[in-house]
Amino acid sequence: MVRIAWLTYYPVKGCAGTDVQAAEVTQAGLANDRVFQAVAPDGDFRSQRRYPILASVRPHIEKDRLTLSAPNQEDLELEIRREGDRHPGSTFSWQGDGIHQGPEAAAWFSDLLKIDSVLIGVAPDHERITSGETPGTAAFADGHALLIASESSLDGLNERIASRGGEPVPMNRFRPNVVISGWAEPHREDEVREMAAGTARFGYAKPCVRCTVPMVDQETGDKAGPEPIRTLATYRRHPDGGVTFGMKAAVLETGQVAVGDAVIVHSWAGPSPSTAAAEPPLTATASRPAESV
Repeated sequence: MVRIAWLTYYPVKGCAGTDVQAAEVTQAGLANDRVFQAVAPDGDFRSQRRYPILASVRPHIEKDRLTLSAPNQEDLELEIRREGDRHPGSTFSWQGDGIHQGPEAAAWFSDLLKIDSVLIGVAPDHERITSGETPGTAAFADGHALLIASESSLDGLNERIASRGGEPVPMNRFRPNVVISGWAEPHREDEVREMAAGTARFGYAKPCVRCTVPMVDQETGDKAGPEPIRTLATYRRHPDGGVTFGMKAAVLETGQVAVGDAVIVHSWAGPSPSTAAAEPPLTATASRPAESV
């Protein structure tokens, strides 16, 4: 049986995720997913690509409170500001503004990253249309509401890494929202065009072209490359450049999902070009812009 094996939302863009047994699915993805982000004074978002230490930040949302924890930092508990002063924000595919979460949060991230930073939250009038085969919306995720991956995809990748003498990588390197178990073949998620789980329904948007973030240890915030990008480059090349793992999805119907829910695929496409037979290795540098998650 094909089922949901793992659900994770990421309260602060680029920071650690929260694993849950059940989640509400909103139009923008799992509830509370990437509803905050640390940004520069001009609104440019802070990413693990330049600041891998973000992975060590453990955010926790409890009703109207946000708690931030990180090694060598004092914990900070904030009352979430839903209204108030605006501050610019951005992602790869969106520019706008969010709600400034106050000087304490700004100071906390500035101290952590050693550069002036501000924490913003999603504004109540946040508007965004995401791209791909199925349009949708998202909060501060780079491109789309959900990143979906499968255990078989990771197993296949780790077998290839091991054959090259490398160490296997955990799923959290790819920062998915939904992990699916039960598919015998790797990368079946690439071929899904419409699927349902629990009371929610999802539509395929595009494959996820990976940046350097999967080479960051998500427990410590340390760079730990070159895997898995080095091995992905030998068989997961996207026709437009870069390497892929997982697929981006939009929400077609909101609802509830839980670990253990059956995954029902209502529509399939043919095999993705990125699942073709292994090709000559590609360097980790992508020729098209890659998204972090």
